[in-house]
Amino acid sequence: MRHELKHRITHEDYLIIKSRLRHIMKPDAFVVADGRYRVRSLYFDTPSDKALRDKIDGVDKREKFRIRYYNENTGYIRLEKKIKINELCNKISAPLTKEQVTQICRGDTAFMKSSSHPLLQEFYAKLTYQQLRPKTVVDYVREPFVYIPGNVRVTFDSSIRTGIYANVLFEDPFPTAPTEPETIIMELKYDAFLPEIIEKSVRVPNRQRTAFSKYALCRIYG
Repeated sequence: MRHELKHRITHEDYLIIKSRLRHIMKPDAFVVADGRYRVRSLYFDTPSDKALRDKIDGVDKREKFRIRYYNENTGYIRLEKKIKINELCNKISAPLTKEQVTQICRGDTAFMKSSSHPLLQEFYAKLTYQQLRPKTVVDYVREPFVYIPGNVRVTFDSSIRTGIYANVLFEDPFPTAPTEPETIIMELKYDAFLPEIIEKSVRVPNRQRTAFSKYALCRIYG
């Protein structure tokens, strides 16, 4: 399990913090030329919106499933289960093909029943017994930095958009709508400790912790 802290920051804060981090952290290995990448995720929830309600109600232990890919590269797609216990989180993933994702989106999920991957088996069971279904697409730009001591990762997420009522991933063109254009979310993820040099680098006046959820934000719109 890893620590995960989120902060809603201003654009000015972002520029200040980024200028500091560039001297002590490295960009993530998967970024493109501008130091960022685009993330697109399809989130699943129950008919009663259990994942959404657990987040809004502040349930200490919760989970959610999503299918995610990056920079429109459908050659690298992952099913992810994210587990959150207070400020600690864990993520388990399994590979999927574009064809398999298309099957899942149209309700053809039997292929996962006999999968050798435990997460795909679990996802199949919860699609069946909890009636998990695609709920919405979340699309945003991420700028990530990494620091080896403490396995620290600092990311800036912006340009958060939602695929309104979207329950598929690969429409072309893919319609999305902006949510909060000025919002920038800084996330800190680390293992046992947050090195002092990083803690000081991300410190700005009036910075506040937040329980921000991109999934919950996008569900407001559909």
